Amino acid sequence: MTQFGYTLMTEQTGPRDLVNYAIAAERAGFDFEVCSDHYSPWLMSQGHAPYAWSVLGAVAQATSRVELATYVTCPIIRYHPAVVAQKAATLQLLSEGRFILGLGSGENLNEHITGEGWPPVAQRQDMLVEAATIIRELQSGELVTWEGDYFRIDSARLWDAPEGGVPIAIAMSGEKSIGQFAPLADHLIAVEPEPELIKVWDREKGSKTRKIGQLPICWDPDEQRAIKRAHDQFRWFGGGWAVNADLPTPAGFEGASKFVRPEDVAQQIPCGPDLDAVVEAVKPYLDAGFTDVAVVQVGDEGQSAFLDQAAKPLLEKLRAA
Repeated sequence: MTQFGYTLMTEQTGPRDLVNYAIAAERAGFDFEVCSDHYSPWLMSQGHAPYAWSVLGAVAQATSRVELATYVTCPIIRYHPAVVAQKAATLQLLSEGRFILGLGSGENLNEHITGEGWPPVAQRQDMLVEAATIIRELQSGELVTWEGDYFRIDSARLWDAPEGGVPIAIAMSGEKSIGQFAPLADHLIAVEPEPELIKVWDREKGSKTRKIGQLPICWDPDEQRAIKRAHDQFRWFGGGWAVNADLPTPAGFEGASKFVRPEDVAQQIPCGPDLDAVVEAVKPYLDAGFTDVAVVQVGDEGQSAFLDQAAKPLLEKLRAA
């Protein structure tokens, strides 16, 4: 049976409220919670970017049942992979085995802040392969020294390494990336409901692995208010990955999305009170073979109302589908 998750969207909410939403999402019946890991919001109107790992540490203590995951962490520039390995191991212990480390090759928006530049996509993918390999090595709890093309490690050991390590999910978008990352990943992350991607992954790793997708929704009792909020907070979403990965600042996303109309956003994101419309938006993921689907409720405004009023009936409809 498909599992349904809730997204802790750090770009649109401060840290204390995120923890409260995590508690409410668990109470509403979500199976898992994923957390974005950003240094900047996509748009200035979103207005937040707390440190995801501190939030997840607090959520691990405030919840008891839901699985937790990063969606996703980039371990190639802003973070050294040895540090990511330590953070993931600690969070796995704090959550008592409920954590999945979601990895990806990142966005310029978050990674440029170190002043190290933004590599081309092929190099980023190669860096991610090396980073994921290092993280795997360190999960053994053994002493690791590494001299690679992009990273060096001198006598590093995880002194608090959870038994069995930390499951790793990696964001992939095509057959080439599956060929690169399947040997290093336990699970697949994808943001488009592409059946062929799932078929290729299942051939490589087997059908019993997790395939984790995500999509935005904007529930509100007032449809026009939902459309207005989705346009204000999520019009960047329509740019596609090629744009989203390379723009460096929220101001850049403001400029790139200034001609996106509210009706354009409403065509991509189900807006308003109709829960059946949300189920229809999720169905392509179910049909493609995704085992896990996380929803993003757009905007901090209305988040509590969504969790209190809409989450439980939405989950009932999704599970019935």
